[in-house]
Amino acid sequence: MTQTRRMQVLHAVVEDYIRTQEPVGSAALIARHHLQVSSATIRKDMAALEEEGYLVQPHTSAGRVPTERGYRYFVDTLATVVPLSESQRRAIHTFLDDSVNLQDTLQRAAHLLSELTGQVAVVASPSLGKSRLWHLELVPVSASSILAVVVTDTGRVAQHVLSVGQLPARGHLQSLCDAVNERCGSLTLRTAASRIRALRLGDDMDDVRALPGRVASAFESMADEERTHELFMSGVSALARQRATAQDLAPLFDALEERAVLMHLMTELSEAPDARGVGVAIGSETNTPGLIHAAVVTSGYGASETDGEAADAGGDEDGAAAPIAFVGSIGPTHMNYAITMASVRAVARYLTTFLEHTGTTETGMAS
Repeated sequence: MTQTRRMQVLHAVVEDYIRTQEPVGSAALIARHHLQVSSATIRKDMAALEEEGYLVQPHTSAGRVPTERGYRYFVDTLATVVPLSESQRRAIHTFLDDSVNLQDTLQRAAHLLSELTGQVAVVASPSLGKSRLWHLELVPVSASSILAVVVTDTGRVAQHVLSVGQLPARGHLQSLCDAVNERCGSLTLRTAASRIRALRLGDDMDDVRALPGRVASAFESMADEERTHELFMSGVSALARQRATAQDLAPLFDALEERAVLMHLMTELSEAPDARGVGVAIGSETNTPGLIHAAVVTSGYGASETDGEAADAGGDEDGAAAPIAFVGSIGPTHMNYAITMASVRAVARYLTTFLEHTGTTETGMAS
């Protein structure tokens, strides 16, 4: 649909409704926007937009409010995502630079995004399945068990207990660790698992002969794990300040408890962003009943690229770069989309830079 005067009227209605949350009438549009047509013409355009499903009139004597279709057209035709001001970007760096570790950074990012948007913010911890091995340590913890400690390039630390018949010699255990770190460093966990299974051990290392298979299985388990409990959320109390009915808020609160559903929805959106670097789902587009009166804006951060020899190693990566996690905001359908999209994208970019710095630091430490 071309950007005709009628669609300019639609933009004006959406902008005014986002600002006031009150039905918008023709007189208000004439007063606030330079449409250069009569009130009668505006009313005719609004009636046509209602027939086409972009607007709805809640009462015969009231103005119009946008429908889901109206919001979708508005979002799709926002020319660009207006960048945050220099002071806002500086505030992001000041607030997040004081964090002490990855988890602290992600929790701070969620709190900051909630403050910027006045809505619920969700930040996912980097996916183990998309992270890369930085270091493996095998630590005996009992007479029949070894703790595998995996540190990834994103700073994530994962642990897995391996059962053994009897503890191998410490020297052999260290040799296995050294071999894995040398040959599998910087590979995704799934690709590393394939490499580990193919390791050839010396004839004198019978006591660790079965261990590579168990380490590989642990890596595969970590790669498959759904980390729904690694969602950092902030701003839920902000929903109570939204101008919405209890009927709208109750299912939204329920939806926020379904972390696996949120993880799936926001991961999909972040992996298929538009040209502006964000993904937006409005109302029924979320395919989530509790979000029927809400909108979700997400952006991925970090990047997981295909291992150069993934095919040879038996990996199943498809070659496409993808984010390792996401940043997102959840609010009412009348949210300020321009501010929300800019804020989500800015925080995602900061976290990408943070992870790149973390990876550089770890590489330097390793060398």
